[in-house]
Amino acid sequence: MAGMTRFGVSVEEELISAFDRLIARRGYANRSEAIRDLMRKTLVEKAWDANAETVATVTLVYDHHDPGLEAVLTEIQHESHKSVVASEHTHLNRHDCLEVVILKGRAKVIRDLADRLIAAKGVKHGEVVTTAAGKALE
Repeated sequence: MAGMTRFGVSVEEELISAFDRLIARRGYANRSEAIRDLMRKTLVEKAWDANAETVATVTLVYDHHDPGLEAVLTEIQHESHKSVVASEHTHLNRHDCLEVVILKGRAKVIRDLADRLIAAKGVKHGEVVTTAAGKALE
């Protein structure tokens, strides 16, 4: 196991049983994989708290018949063109669209941009998924 370190952890029986059920539902092969993911999640949260270089996706659902909304969303993205890596737009049904915007930059800038997109009048639902880039995951 080159590049790996083994360590032991003492855990209450109830806690490990609940954890084992959770990782089984999520399809982890073993506890080690699940614990590594928890460690990475904590490091990502730390990167966001420290305003580090980060990446995120913003998912938006909206009615494309809402007057001016698409123009507002496009304008917000153009104003922040240095942070917008890409966007994808798809039609869910006759009225609703789903747009996913990939963002990259300092955590505060990305969080503010995501909030502006989600808060745009006419967006039915929005969600941001954050992660970190580069050394924050090492």
